[in-house]
Amino acid sequence: MMKVGTYLIKRLKELGIKHVFGVPGDFNMDILDFVEDEEGIEWIGGCNELNSGYAADGYARINKISALITTFGVGELSAINAIAGSFSEIVPVVHIVGTPSTKSQSEGAILHHTLGNGDFKIYKRMYEEITVAQTCLNQNNAKYEIDRVLRECYIKARPVYISLPFDVCHQEIDVATDLSEDLLSLSLPKNHHDVEYAAINQIVEIIRKANRVIVLVDAGTSRYNATNELLEFVEKTGLPFFTSPMGKGIISEDHPQFGGIYIGNVSESHIRSEVENADLIISVGAIKSDYNTGGFSYHVNQAKTIEFGHENVKVFFARYEDLSLKQILPKITSCLEDLHYNPQIQPPYQYRLLPEQIESKRIVQNWFWREISSKFLKPNDIIIADTGTSMFGLMDIKFPKGATFISQILYGSIGYSVGATLGAALAARNNQMKRRVILFVGDGSL
Repeated sequence: MMKVGTYLIKRLKELGIKHVFGVPGDFNMDILDFVEDEEGIEWIGGCNELNSGYAADGYARINKISALITTFGVGELSAINAIAGSFSEIVPVVHIVGTPSTKSQSEGAILHHTLGNGDFKIYKRMYEEITVAQTCLNQNNAKYEIDRVLRECYIKARPVYISLPFDVCHQEIDVATDLSEDLLSLSLPKNHHDVEYAAINQIVEIIRKANRVIVLVDAGTSRYNATNELLEFVEKTGLPFFTSPMGKGIISEDHPQFGGIYIGNVSESHIRSEVENADLIISVGAIKSDYNTGGFSYHVNQAKTIEFGHENVKVFFARYEDLSLKQILPKITSCLEDLHYNPQIQPPYQYRLLPEQIESKRIVQNWFWREISSKFLKPNDIIIADTGTSMFGLMDIKFPKGATFISQILYGSIGYSVGATLGAALAARNNQMKRRVILFVGDGSL
């Protein structure tokens, strides 16, 4: 037997979460006691729920998953913008909301933090639009629902919502005392054999027949934990790769097959030419948002594009459903190990050299970014930029080997980066990484 609160916190630990973010409130004090009592997990209190949500997002981008605890109503609504950003940007955050007792809820009591109408599910309904799974825990469903929701968060890489009445925290459920005997199931659903076989055969044949092939790397690659699989594909085939702004740094920019950043019309002319004139484009994890595509100025013909999504593959105009990127890509790689592609372009890409001499006594953009690139950044840095000038400035400089880039290029919530920096720094420490965390941010993101 184990109390619900203990079970939930131990499951978070099992996922590799060692820090929990949030703000104390009267309805979440009980679950916070369980956090404090559990060895190996640390409470990180924030000044407000929004910044705690940002911190949880930054933590998850380094640690692969995170947890946020807020109180009912006023707390969870303060965090809703952060969770919406995590949903938009494909970041797995477990949002636990401490709620009034089951008795108060069943009676429809007019409590503080409510809308005064006795509806205790209204905030959960708001969160249904920005989370991939939701649950309201009770003694009977706690084990199954906790495991289900945490699995959804991990597999789908997006936020989930757990409503936890404070009295339920202390109720006991029938589970193994040693959870190592009953680990969470985190394996991906297996691809349908016949569908996968057909897709692989078609894709391999197309790649072998193409004369000019490039790979376009985007954020979904890392969000769905397929970076290693893509790197193996690129290196064993010899195919040159380009990245989007959201894909910057996913594969090291000093890799000999790196061709540059493709941002549609905003790209350098030779990069546009290499991407748009390719016979075949292999797009991995694409997020076709405005900032990520140069204001929707991609000139990529669908008739010559193979797109790998998280759970589907699109070959030109045909679509194969329920195929996991992480599972299918290694199988395609194994079929192409003898390809030894000889690219017509000449990576590695060299970023434009900014002028050595600036005829100005003011700090100007060209001078600043040249200094940052040449004298400041180091291998394995975690580089964080707020929406705006910092984000765009970093697009024009080379990142050192092993650098990780964090920015809300899609959601674009100004101020996100400050909280995210705290989370990323704690995650790096959590994983015993000796990595610097560097934030570029200005007033109003200028």
